[in-house]
Amino acid sequence: MGTGHSHHGHAVGRAQDRSRLRLVLLVTAAVCVVELVGAWLSHSLALLADAGHLVTDAAAIVVALSASLVATLPATPRRTFGYHRAEILAALLNALVLLALCGYLAYAGISRLLRPTHVDAGQLLAFAVVGLLGNALSLALLNARKDASLNMRGAFLEVLGDTIGSAGAITAGIVVLATGFLRADSIASLLIAALILPRSWQLLRETLAVLLEAAPAGLDVDAVRRHLAGADGVVGVHDLHAWTITSGMPALSAHVTVTDGALAARGVGEILDELAGCVASHFGIDHATFQLEPESHRGHEHLGEHDHA
Repeated sequence: MGTGHSHHGHAVGRAQDRSRLRLVLLVTAAVCVVELVGAWLSHSLALLADAGHLVTDAAAIVVALSASLVATLPATPRRTFGYHRAEILAALLNALVLLALCGYLAYAGISRLLRPTHVDAGQLLAFAVVGLLGNALSLALLNARKDASLNMRGAFLEVLGDTIGSAGAITAGIVVLATGFLRADSIASLLIAALILPRSWQLLRETLAVLLEAAPAGLDVDAVRRHLAGADGVVGVHDLHAWTITSGMPALSAHVTVTDGALAARGVGEILDELAGCVASHFGIDHATFQLEPESHRGHEHLGEHDHA
């Protein structure tokens, strides 16, 4: 027995996400071309690193857009939750790409530290400023929706990394221009890698938690059990499972044992409504499924706490 819910708000939010991602993709592609030209002309590793990050951003945004569209496809008899997990897979790909980029920047930066290469600081500075302006525009587009899903958070973090990279490249350009210290370019690329790494790791952890069906972050499962057990007529709660279908869509299922008197007096529908309202209002879970069992049936219930219904 369960409760039915509308995900209209979720769908509208995803449509807004796609609109913003398209605009960010256009800005990212334009800035990427500018920075690649600038890296070639100035021989700057920091600018090349930022341009390379922009290339991965563009690819990641294309994947995110595709995944978001796939996630709108209806459920099927074989895929009863639809294709929402496609968004999580896209976020996982973003995290892996970011980690790979960090590895490349670390390798190239250390190589340049050992063998400094001439950098045209003036050109580096000019192109880095263009990159910073483009990234700032993309950040403004993504900021309002950065917490709406792991996909949007991944896109926001990648653009944030680019913005930091552009700022680092600008700083390197100023240092080289003022002092002739060529290693400033390599140091900037290493700092970019150091700043991106923890955010990439966090995104990876969050996507893996969803794929491994861990309880939603911040959800106290024992507290959920206590709230359900406190409902009128409820004498026991078992086989309680909580997981995340995709970003912003937590789900829950449970077997709830109810007194025969409560079932007779209130009916199944009223009790289900109370249980659904409990988890929705207290824990923000709108997708909940409950199996009601009369207390007199307790002796026939053989499922353990770790079995799936």
